Amino acid sequence: MEMHFIEKKFAYDGSQLHSLFAYLDHGKLGPSIVSWVGKCDIPAAHMVDGEDLLANAVIAGDEMLHFIIEVFDRDLFSGVALQRLFAAIARDYIQAHAGTHLKSDTLIRDGDDIYWGDRKLSISIATKSPVSTMVHFAMNVTNEGTPVKTACLGDFKLDPRETAHHLMSLFTKEFQSITIATQKVRPVP
Repeated sequence: MEMHFIEKKFAYDGSQLHSLFAYLDHGKLGPSIVSWVGKCDIPAAHMVDGEDLLANAVIAGDEMLHFIIEVFDRDLFSGVALQRLFAAIARDYIQAHAGTHLKSDTLIRDGDDIYWGDRKLSISIATKSPVSTMVHFAMNVTNEGTPVKTACLGDFKLDPRETAHHLMSLFTKEFQSITIATQKVRPVP
């Protein structure tokens, strides 16, 4: 799996969730995870989640840490499983590295979302294109510009760039381990 942190800040508006984003925009061919920091404001035209569309949800934040994962030859179920795996890795990483900033509270993962009490830390969606399965996952860097009560990496004194590199590395290792696990077993009759 290729991984890449994009140094340039730019907004996520949902249009980036398209097949070959990592390859055509950033030269990363094949299964990949890319990350960057930028604003988030997703108009209805780019929303993929039917639940959000029906609720006329506002998905926005002034500064978020974004990830796009893309894998090939996988169904949407696999994409959702990878989405939840990434959320679990992110939750565990933040829980371990937030130190005293978390106090006695713990982070809770509910499906693909991470919460700190009643404050939402992340957003995420998994979808499928004709050639790949993709995940967008993002965490608030600040609590500014969000339509709901949120938590952010700033609350835990975590640097977004450093966090991105660690999470991409942890996810890549897990993905590679899963791939190896699928290649070392004999079929059963």
